[in-house]
Amino acid sequence: MTTFDSIYNAALDRNGGIDALEGRLPRPRSARALKKLPDAYFLSEMTHRIFQAGLNRRMIDNKWPAFEEVFNRFDIHANRMRSDEQLAMLMQDRRIVRHWGKIQSVRHNAQTIHDFNQARGGFVNTLADWPAANIVEFWEILKRQFKQLGGISGPYFLRRVDKDTFLLSGDVIRALARWGVMDTAPKSRKQNQQAQEAMNIWRQESRRPYCQISMILALSVD
Repeated sequence: MTTFDSIYNAALDRNGGIDALEGRLPRPRSARALKKLPDAYFLSEMTHRIFQAGLNRRMIDNKWPAFEEVFNRFDIHANRMRSDEQLAMLMQDRRIVRHWGKIQSVRHNAQTIHDFNQARGGFVNTLADWPAANIVEFWEILKRQFKQLGGISGPYFLRRVDKDTFLLSGDVIRALARWGVMDTAPKSRKQNQQAQEAMNIWRQESRRPYCQISMILALSVD
């Protein structure tokens, strides 16, 4: 497996030097900062990612003020109490994207956040305190317990809220192949763990957050 210094130097060569590269790197929120954010913020960002998946991102961004209005500013109690009839009515609302599975996910995910709050110490606290050194296990929780957060949607949701996580984008997967970690895209929990182990080594070498390691990997390949 290639050292992180070599990967960083490759990214430097492709991106115009230190200032240009460092300027593109994300900055994660601390656990304390995440815990100050309300449940509605996380449901909103989760839903934003869900509706963007497979659709035109700019279209969703342009419609997002209407989404906020239609879904009661993503108040979890208002959304978890919606009836089937109320959800069906949203399929007639032209202000939003009328995708039945994605619309249903809002109620389910609001209820799941509520369940975390009742029984597990709180969804926000769980997310904030989850160790980035094993973030792939939190991906699994998002996939199993929430709707429409499988595949890359769970990690992309975490990136939206600035929880430290790496991503397995196409560029990152190509970089993992180039730098000797794995030859194919991770498709199983075991392969995700293999990617996590490589990230943990690079974390120890670089002392950088995982989101920056991920971005530098992506920028190290053509």
